Amino acid sequence: MAAALSDAHRRFLQALLARGVVEAAEAERLRRLCCQRHPAPGGSEQLDDFVGALNEQLQPLSMEIRKGSAEDSGRTYVALVNLAETNITKMASDFSESELELFKKTLDLILLSGNGFASSTEILNLADQLKPKKMKKMEVEQVLQQLVQKKWLCEKEGEYTLHVRSILELEQYIFRHYPESARKCHICHSLSVQTCILPASCPQVPGERAGRPPGWA
Repeated sequence: MAAALSDAHRRFLQALLARGVVEAAEAERLRRLCCQRHPAPGGSEQLDDFVGALNEQLQPLSMEIRKGSAEDSGRTYVALVNLAETNITKMASDFSESELELFKKTLDLILLSGNGFASSTEILNLADQLKPKKMKKMEVEQVLQQLVQKKWLCEKEGEYTLHVRSILELEQYIFRHYPESARKCHICHSLSVQTCILPASCPQVPGERAGRPPGWA
């Protein structure tokens, strides 16, 4: 039987929910802070064990804390993933129907591009194709800024790709809707969107992280 969550676990979960996704170093900082504020036996456990205990409790709720790496930098991120809700509708609380349609069409551009990127020009040209309501290009730019701010997209020099948050939370949606374009890392079998630059960005290569401890995805 899984152990009951401590106050430190609950505080950590609340912090992760509020942020959506954080870098692994930030997750470790949050863990230490939560354990300092809520001392308890086992409070000195490592992040992997701490998250493993959380995942045992989250499993019946169809939720899981997962770890993934950015394909360009290799930086590791941590996110809380809703396993029961695999569609883009999980973003509905933050975006309108037209804004979600923009994100879906941006996904199309990114995943069908062949290299995992879409230019700002291509995305802006979607403005008058949106349903149920067309958008002005200025409005599209504002939505793109929000998607980057909330870590659903990454932008560099006018090129957009998926942030690790999107890859972790929408992995099954992408495999289901883009079976010809979605690729798997040959090492860890996770979704790979950009042109494969592994093993540097794979969390399971020697020197990065060999295997996954129980309860830690």
